[in-house]
Amino acid sequence: MRRANVRGPGPASPPTSPTTPIRPTLSSSLPDVLPALLRPQAGLSVLDVTEWYGETSGGIRTYLDAKAQFVTERSGLRHTMVVPGAQDAIVDGDGARQYRLRGPRIPRHRPYRFMLAPRSLARIVRHERPDVIEVGSPFIVPWLVSRTAEQEGIATVAYYHTSVPGLFARRGLRSAALRYVHELYSRFALTLVGSQAAARDLAAAGVERVAHVPLGVDVEHFHPARRAGAADVRARWGLPDAPLVGFLGRFAREKALDVLLAAGPAIARATGARLVLVGAGPLEPWLRAHPHAAHATILPFVTDRAQVADLLATLDLVVAPGPLETFGLAALEAIAAGTPILGADCGGVAELVAKSGAGATFPVGNAGGLADAAIALLRADRGALGAAGRAYALAHHAWPAVFARLFDLYRSVQRA
Repeated sequence: MRRANVRGPGPASPPTSPTTPIRPTLSSSLPDVLPALLRPQAGLSVLDVTEWYGETSGGIRTYLDAKAQFVTERSGLRHTMVVPGAQDAIVDGDGARQYRLRGPRIPRHRPYRFMLAPRSLARIVRHERPDVIEVGSPFIVPWLVSRTAEQEGIATVAYYHTSVPGLFARRGLRSAALRYVHELYSRFALTLVGSQAAARDLAAAGVERVAHVPLGVDVEHFHPARRAGAADVRARWGLPDAPLVGFLGRFAREKALDVLLAAGPAIARATGARLVLVGAGPLEPWLRAHPHAAHATILPFVTDRAQVADLLATLDLVVAPGPLETFGLAALEAIAAGTPILGADCGGVAELVAKSGAGATFPVGNAGGLADAAIALLRADRGALGAAGRAYALAHHAWPAVFARLFDLYRSVQRA
């Protein structure tokens, strides 16, 4: 991608790519006249809009940035992304443009922000004239964009990144959540899912137009060869010369980090392993004050994707304890790096374990079961597990193949 062209004061920002996050120069508002279309003769133009894109967010941001990079390398495509930000801004790349619309932070859900700019969003949609709009969050954004899309005759699809029934089940609101899911996702021409677990959510809600498109991974970036630098990675982050059991992701309730911390002492007694928790989120103060935090090293969210890849290759085991993962992109990145994984026995990570042969599962919410499975994996032939996982990622999840299928689906929706 060529050097970014940023509307607003200050120097240009680096372009979008899976390994280079956008850092736009911020302006006070969108300009009165929006910039000319990129690649106006492109055969297919897609606009992504979501609230789940922030400074320290993970899988959805990775997916969207990788999509922008895919478009950059293919002159017949154009990509527009609309996400919230601290201020309004526009960042241009080669065939890929990102708009940020100013919005307040969502309480207790840093780093996410509300998107509360319906006029700006409608203006962008009418200006960019996409062939397909993909909606990537389930609450405010779909309702903001649906009327404009309908008025302009633009096909809309959704990616079901969030298990809405799962989030509300503990509050006794699963039935209401299923009704909401039906009302919302039945409006789209197609709803994309990354796992069969996500598809079951939609089936339970009576949503019929569903396509299974698992997410991908940069298989050259997340690579077992990075393990050669493990000693330097340990030194950089102050990690001990001991087995390392890691979690990378958002520190939030749905990630079930309480289960992982509860299992930490048993894992340490049996194997000498150290927990390594990497990320940010509303539960960070609670994590640091937890009685078992002494068994863990808590590292900040890592923005540098090369450092993320180094960490994943250095860890001896990656754990995804949350039961609500609709896919589990961090787990897939670990698999591509040749690192075994351990996940709860439901949700997207459980499916990755079953298909890849790269690890094991434990009963949801069971700290003893997690500890037993982790101990067994640390004592197993981790080289063989890692090799199986790496082969699976290469065969099924390289980003170019994933996006080729995805853009074929966009074309089918566009023609319908």
